[in-house]
Formats: sequence, C-alpha cells, structure tokens
Amino acid sequence: MNDRYAVGEVQGAFEPGSGDQVLRNKLGITVSEEIDAVELLLLEQIYQEVLVENRPDRRLRAVDLKTWHRRWLGNVYEWAGQERSVNIGKGHFQFAAAAQIPGLLIEFERDCLARFTPCHEISDDALLEAIAITHVEFILIHPFREGNGRLSRLLADLMAVQSGREPLDYSAWDADKTAYFAAIHAGMSRDYSPMQKLVVLALAN
Repeated sequence: MNDRYAVGEVQGAFEPGSGDQVLRNKLGITVSEEIDAVELLLLEQIYQEVLVENRPDRRLRAVDLKTWHRRWLGNVYEWAGQERSVNIGKGHFQFAAAAQIPGLLIEFERDCLARFTPCHEISDDALLEAIAITHVEFILIHPFREGNGRLSRLLADLMAVQSGREPLDYSAWDADKTAYFAAIHAGMSRDYSPMQKLVVLALAN
C-alpha cells in the first residue's frame, strides 16, 4: 500500500461506534457534540496564539495555514496540517478535487496571500476586497479534511488585525447561510461582490 493511499484511508475513516458521524480521532470520541466541544476549545487556543501571542505581521504563506491547522487539531486527528486526500462536498456542491489541492495552494499563495498580506496601511475598500477574495478562494479549495471554514475565519481575522482593525463579527453570516453559500458559489466565476457585501457586515462591529 503506498503512502498516498494510506493517508486517504486515514482521512476517510470514521471513529468506530460513532455511526459514521465522527471522524477517526486520537481521543476515541464517538459523539459529535463532544468532538465539537474539543475542537472549539482548541480553536480558542490557536486564536490566542495567532492573533495575540505570536501574531505574524508579515506576508503569509500556505505553510502558515498548515501550521495553524496542525497546532489546532494535531492532538485530535492524525492528518492535522496535511492536505486533504479525499474528495468532499457540502450538499450538492463539491469542493476542489483532492488531487488538485497542491497546485491550487500554490496559486492561492501567489494570487491571494502574496498579493494581499500583510494588510498594513490598507484602505477599507482594499481590505474588503482582500478578505473577500481570500476567503472565497480558500473555501473553494477546502484544503483540509476538517476545519476549513473555521480556519478561513481565523485567516480573515488576522488580515483585519494586521490592518489595525478588530476581528470580524460573523453573526450576519451565520444568520443567513443561504446568502453566504451563494457568495461562495459566485466566487467560482470570480464574482466576489456578494462576499464583499458580507465582509462589510462582518467588519461593521
């Protein structure tokens, strides 16, 4: 069995006894609510690290995202910090094929991270564009097996903090999931205006 296939098997596995509701994890957790609580607690810790203790006021790279993911979920999942090796979707929407992720992350680093970060001395309009494009493109790639949405919010919050602003308030996004998913879908044709409108709401806190 080659390594790539083995990784795919690990990422596609569910925890025995969970009814295929919880991904295979190091803690043996079988209940969705329990794994959610653990991930949330650890997310608070990586937020503290990235936004406060060791905030990177420099150009970001794809490896930074992998490092954050590994530090966040490394005690929970074997594959934390690794690129996704299985295909996944949400509803009828399929994210980027796993085989495309390495190349897409190279493009993401070049076209988004290198273009927009660090967000120092940036106008409101420029920040709106930067966060909207970066968020949409990251979500469309969905580079990790789990946690992409939360990591994308951490990235957006860091960009806002780099610019001297407060982290975003995502309550409007959570309240209207239909509008949020429509904004992501619009980004497939490089129409980022719907997401920019959502970023306006999130920055108005």
